[in-house]
Amino acid sequence: MLWIAPMAAYMYPISLAALSGLMIALERFFPWRPEQKQLRPKLWSDVIHLVFNGHFVGLLLAGLASTWILPYFDRWLAVEGLTDSVYRNAALDWPLWVQVIVALVVLDFIQWCVHNLLHRIPIFWELHKTHHSVKDDEMDWIVAFRFSWLEVIVYKSILYLPMVFFGFRWEALMFHAIFGTLIGHLNHANLDLGHGPWRYILNSPRMHIWHHDYSGTAETTVNYGIIFSSWDWIFGTAKMPPDPPAQLGFAGVETFPDSFFSQEIWPLEKLWPRVQSKLVWSLVGALVLAAAWYLREPRGDPPATPLLGEVSAASQPQHTCPS
Repeated sequence: MLWIAPMAAYMYPISLAALSGLMIALERFFPWRPEQKQLRPKLWSDVIHLVFNGHFVGLLLAGLASTWILPYFDRWLAVEGLTDSVYRNAALDWPLWVQVIVALVVLDFIQWCVHNLLHRIPIFWELHKTHHSVKDDEMDWIVAFRFSWLEVIVYKSILYLPMVFFGFRWEALMFHAIFGTLIGHLNHANLDLGHGPWRYILNSPRMHIWHHDYSGTAETTVNYGIIFSSWDWIFGTAKMPPDPPAQLGFAGVETFPDSFFSQEIWPLEKLWPRVQSKLVWSLVGALVLAAAWYLREPRGDPPATPLLGEVSAASQPQHTCPS
């Protein structure tokens, strides 16, 4: 059973590096807010987020899933006779261009729904706070990768279901990942984009910056779109004034941790507020990530029952992960 297609393992990091370099150049020569510094405080933490969340967390979750979850899940499906019901591979014979379009639209709508829930359900909002922890109103392209890996688990778990159900080819999922990264970079970039009729289709910096409005609440937050802004215009959650909000972040962001490791394990720090040491929480964060990295490798005998991919090549699920 394959999780990452060989080409995908290299294509996404290369694309991520190229798109990041492009954003640096665009913000340098065409800034929307000229007073904002590119070399801002705590940039080092976002760089680590970019490297870890842009590449290593995908490998980590792929390893955990393919070693500790999917083999046992596939065995259970085979025993219960549910294999064909779950792995329908409905899109397997579709032309690649059709798979690309359907993957873009379907997965983006699911992400819009999940993003909405991240703001409306208190426990999910705690996971999502890391992404909104913009201080001093300095938001740029690299903030797109500032999020807790616990939030990644929520996203990947939900997005994984339609991926395996429809049997998308890895090329279609790779296109979604790269195009989504481009739009995500642009959404958070210090660029004056979002004019004209395209604002009703694609997300943009002028639109997404209002999603990071400091005064936003579970009821008033707007612009949940990831790639497409259409969902917000359709469901009445769109807002696009001509100027950015007066302040970014959220109520209480001033005391939110700044370091990479503390942000990665949030909200564990909130559960034990008496422990105020940044060094302690950085150490805990490092240990949690190290333990997860260790657990990605097999630690025992594989399941005795053959995996789904060994039972029938025709019904083998395409367990691909684009990033």
